[in-house]
Amino acid sequence: MQLAELLQQLGHKIAAAGHDWASYVRWRQLGILTRRSLGEGGSTRLHAIVTPGLRITVNPVSSHGMHRDHQRWYSHRLNRDMGVAVYGNYGAPILAFPTSCGDEWEMEGQGMIRTLTPYLEQGRIRIFCINSVNSDSFQNKGAHPFHRSWMQAQYDAYVANEVFPFIDSQCQTPGIGIATLGASLGAYHAANTLFKHPDHVKRCYALSGIYDMRDSMDRMYDDNFYFNNPIDYMANQSDPWFLHQYASCDIRLVTGCGPWENSGPTYRMSEVLASRGIAHHLDDWGPEGGHEWPYWHHQMWEYVGAHY
Repeated sequence: MQLAELLQQLGHKIAAAGHDWASYVRWRQLGILTRRSLGEGGSTRLHAIVTPGLRITVNPVSSHGMHRDHQRWYSHRLNRDMGVAVYGNYGAPILAFPTSCGDEWEMEGQGMIRTLTPYLEQGRIRIFCINSVNSDSFQNKGAHPFHRSWMQAQYDAYVANEVFPFIDSQCQTPGIGIATLGASLGAYHAANTLFKHPDHVKRCYALSGIYDMRDSMDRMYDDNFYFNNPIDYMANQSDPWFLHQYASCDIRLVTGCGPWENSGPTYRMSEVLASRGIAHHLDDWGPEGGHEWPYWHHQMWEYVGAHY
């Protein structure tokens, strides 16, 4: 499916829900918002390339009445301030991870919050967007590989011991089931978080992901890396407690054959899970599964509508 056609379909669905997405669809069709300006996490806000005669107002969030909050605290595990952007008053919690260069504002800046606003306003979901430490972990080529894997282990501990309790308190439901969401490198975090904490994370949407991080380790290997490299530790997963927890999880590995998408890592992760008898969904969207934000918008619009 052509990108313009996909965007047009999504625009019609959002308009039917009472929200105006036509301007965004029109921008993309005209090429005003480009892959360069809407690149994979490189920017946290929408950028408009203004063509003479066109007047554009960029408003990533379509409803001023929707609850929007930002909390920030110092994490001793990560030795830095970490922020959480919260959207919606109530509903099933979704924990969203950014792409490789994004932060807690990326989902808003790239329009995903606007796409899902009808569901947020209906109280069907509530989205918690967090920052990453990608630049200090697997993407930090200036650091020793074991520091990279240690930082990823610390990040996992931050999510489990700081973010989960924050979500519990915001939802006023200790131990509430959480869904994770991420695209590209964010899909790695979304899946890894469920695989490691299936008692608290009961669903994941891993869009266009990669699940083997060995290329980021300069051929070095340690325990921190093993236990944060899903293609490895899940291949050997035999713990009865984990297998029992996975049975109650909805694991969505999402790919396709659209532009810029490489489905190989997703199929490989699916093979690993199947080898351990772990139920999951390998969702191949075909031409509607591209490695680009509009495709991820379309997928999440459909998933949230079907699951919540």
